[in-house]
Amino acid sequence: MTQTTDKPNPKHQSTFMQRFKKKNIGWLFIILSVLGISLFYFYPMAQALILSLQSGMGANLEFVGLDNYVRLFNDPTFITALTNTVIYLLIQVPLMIVLALIFSVLLNDPTLKFKGFFRTAIFLPAVTSLVAYAVIFKYLFGNNGLINDFLVDLNIIAEPLNWLSDPLLAKITIVIAITWRWTGYNMIFYLSALQNVDKALYEAAKIDGATAIQQFFFITIPLLKPIILFTSIVSTIGTLQLFDEVMNITSGGPGNATMTISMYIYNLSFEYTPDFGYAATVSYVILILVILLSFIQFKVAGDRD
Repeated sequence: MTQTTDKPNPKHQSTFMQRFKKKNIGWLFIILSVLGISLFYFYPMAQALILSLQSGMGANLEFVGLDNYVRLFNDPTFITALTNTVIYLLIQVPLMIVLALIFSVLLNDPTLKFKGFFRTAIFLPAVTSLVAYAVIFKYLFGNNGLINDFLVDLNIIAEPLNWLSDPLLAKITIVIAITWRWTGYNMIFYLSALQNVDKALYEAAKIDGATAIQQFFFITIPLLKPIILFTSIVSTIGTLQLFDEVMNITSGGPGNATMTISMYIYNLSFEYTPDFGYAATVSYVILILVILLSFIQFKVAGDRD
């Protein structure tokens, strides 16, 4: 009587290993990135959400549920900070996007001389130290600063303006500062996209009698639509997190006239009596605004994806 034993089929094992590698080899390349993102991004977000449901001085926290979120609607300082941030957003982002588009089109002209110099000069503020340029703007717009001296010399104003102590002028100063810094950053994206636009489109438009303005609105803007959407969302997120310029130029003043949400979070954590739970609640307002405004921008742009 013979006894048969089932031996593993080498061909079957080889096929199984090939399928296993094909399905799972990709995870070996991304597992470190996934762990890093989970540890340094999603975990802090979850911890901040839990923290936002607590309240107390310093580390003496107790669970209060949604009381912090209810407190937001009765907090005049938060409402002021939110209002200021929205004002910056509605004025500065469209202004910066328009200027970046105009500069990119002008600097994409093949007949323009010294293009490299102008491109570098406009982009240079984006790589300048935040603190350094904010301090420079503080001195430029001071009572005895160069801006007031220049306007007085041209007889535009009779006496120096209180740029940093007047609520309206202080907001204008902040808008000018962040527009100066980030316009060149967005311009680079548009300029890069314009390099890939077929020149035949503009030549055909010229033959049809289209003016430069018509070419800009009916050729350039439609072709740059995905880039415009991207820069709008990135600029929106950056403006909602605005902190350095306000902190170094006006310190949120006069009063709270220029305070932003990010600066209020800083004050809640380090300047006032520490209330990390409520500060985490305010920080989640930024997250909600980013999601909401990004969704609106996608819908306005008509991006179905």
